[in-house]
Amino acid sequence: MSDVIFLSNVRLSFPNIIQPQRRPTESGEERVSYNCELLMPPDHLGFKQFMTEAGKMVSAKWPEHAASIMQMIQNDRKFRCYGNGDEKLNKKTFKPYDGYAGNVYITAGRDSQPQIIQADGTPIDPTNSMAYQQLTRKMYGGCYVNAAVKPWLQDNKHGRAIRCDLIALQFAKDGEAFGEGAVDASNLFGAVTGGDSGAAPAAPAMPLPPFMQG
Repeated sequence: MSDVIFLSNVRLSFPNIIQPQRRPTESGEERVSYNCELLMPPDHLGFKQFMTEAGKMVSAKWPEHAASIMQMIQNDRKFRCYGNGDEKLNKKTFKPYDGYAGNVYITAGRDSQPQIIQADGTPIDPTNSMAYQQLTRKMYGGCYVNAAVKPWLQDNKHGRAIRCDLIALQFAKDGEAFGEGAVDASNLFGAVTGGDSGAAPAAPAMPLPPFMQG
């Protein structure tokens, strides 16, 4: 368990926890991933531990070229699961996403559901899908969570990289939701009266467009 890093009181972003993210691979198969991003200040103890552990793993796997490989990974965001929040730009506004500016992030995921920890510190029975969904629905982008993550090294035809497994999540507290949050439209509605059938009034007949006539 020494390579599992505990991240205390970090903000959750882009969560795909209730339902996995599904993406096609180059081979045409579907890649399933339960994932999220975890935001924290640059001096967060958990982030420092994560970087230290990742550095040790790189040195152990590629001892003769560790410095060069680490530099290559640092220089290309595709090869690392972490980074400076200021580099995560919204493609519409060209500004950092909500909550990212001034922080660092770790992207973590796995192909099966992560362990979900209840408020009392006990894990949810993985076979209890109702309890799992009930608690994961509380985990929205912007809330605070505690997380257990595990760095691992990629070394295949796609390159050498530092990746991260999402081991477990625990809801910690509410926070300001990222983006617009849930839209409340309740002010548009009134009480339903018994005599109202709900049917819309008949609309006047519209002429057919030219390509449907004749």
